[in-house]
Amino acid sequence: MMTPETVTELAEAVRSAPRVLAVGSGTKPRLADVEAAKISTCRLKDIIEYDPAEFTFTALAGTPISDIAAALAEKNQYLPFDPPLLNAGATIGGTVAAGLSGPGRFRFGGVRDFILGVRFVDGMGRLLQMGGKVVKNAAGFDLPKFFVGSLGRFGALAEMTFKVFPRPASSLTLQIPTGDVATALTMLATISRARWEAEALDLLPGSRDIALRIAGPQQALPLLAEEILLRFGGVILAPREAPQLWRDLGEFNWVPAGTSLIKIPITPNQIKTLYQDHLDAQIHVSSGGNIAWLATTTSTNWRGLTLRGSTPLWPRPATPPAIWSAIKTALDPEQRFPPLDD
Repeated sequence: MMTPETVTELAEAVRSAPRVLAVGSGTKPRLADVEAAKISTCRLKDIIEYDPAEFTFTALAGTPISDIAAALAEKNQYLPFDPPLLNAGATIGGTVAAGLSGPGRFRFGGVRDFILGVRFVDGMGRLLQMGGKVVKNAAGFDLPKFFVGSLGRFGALAEMTFKVFPRPASSLTLQIPTGDVATALTMLATISRARWEAEALDLLPGSRDIALRIAGPQQALPLLAEEILLRFGGVILAPREAPQLWRDLGEFNWVPAGTSLIKIPITPNQIKTLYQDHLDAQIHVSSGGNIAWLATTTSTNWRGLTLRGSTPLWPRPATPPAIWSAIKTALDPEQRFPPLDD
C-alpha cells in the first residue's frame, strides 16, 4: 500500500506501477477488491480552502467527511445530500468515487449536484484540473461529474471543490406506519408531490414505516407536522431519536453481519418487485423511492453496485455508455487504472 502525503507524491505513486487504484479509508471494501497496486489517500487530508461567504470549500481527497462537516457546522453550513458513512470515517474522495448520497438527495440532489471541480492524476501521471472553484463556472463539458461513481477508473482524485448550503434553522422527523408495501408506495407518491417539501423521504428497513423529514423555521414545523399526521397518522420522533434514526441509516447500522450491501438505482414502480424478489433480505428505500439499499446473503439479478460483501461488484452488469469509454481512453490510454467493468 503506497501512502503519498502530497499531490506530487500521488502522481509519482500512479507512475510507479502498471496497474494502480486509489483507495480511501476502506468503508466500502468491495470497491477496492480488484487486482491492482493500491494507493491510499488517507494522508492526503486537509481543507485547503473554505469561503463561507461563497458557500464553497476545497479539500484533499483523503479528508474525512466528518472533518468537513465539523468545519461547515462552525459557519452554520452543511452538505445537504447527507453523505453516508460519516462516522465510519468515509473520505470525500471515496464518497465521490463511489457516487454515494444519503436521504437528503431527495430534495437537494446528490453528490453529483454539489461537486464543482477536481484535481486528479491521470493514467499518464499528469496532474490535471477540471471544473473550478466557484458556483458559476465556464461553459464546456462538466467533466468533474464523470468522476462521481467512477470508482477510480478515470484517475486518482487529489482534491475536490464543493458548494454547500446554509443549515436549516430547525427540522422534525415523522415516522408513519403503512402496513404493507403497496400502501407505502401510495404514500411515498402522495408525499413527494405535496406542498410540504419533504427534505428526506425513506422507507425504513425491517418495517414498512416511512421516515419523513421536514425542515425550516422552528415555529412553522409543528403546524406542518400536525397537518401531515392528521392525514396519514404516525408520530413525531423525539429530538434525540430523530438524529439517531438518520445516523443509523447513513452508517448502515441496520445491515446484518455476513450480508452483502448493494446499492440499486430504482424507480417507485419497481419497489414492490424488489421486495418480492428478496423476501429474506433487508431493504432500505431512500430518496423518495429512487435508491434502494439491499442487504442480502445471496446474489441479485438487479443492476447495482456492491459496497461490501462477496457478490459481484456490478450485479447484472450493463455495458458502459460510449462517452464513458471515450473519456477513459482520453484520460487513461495506457489502461493504468482498472477497466470500467472490473
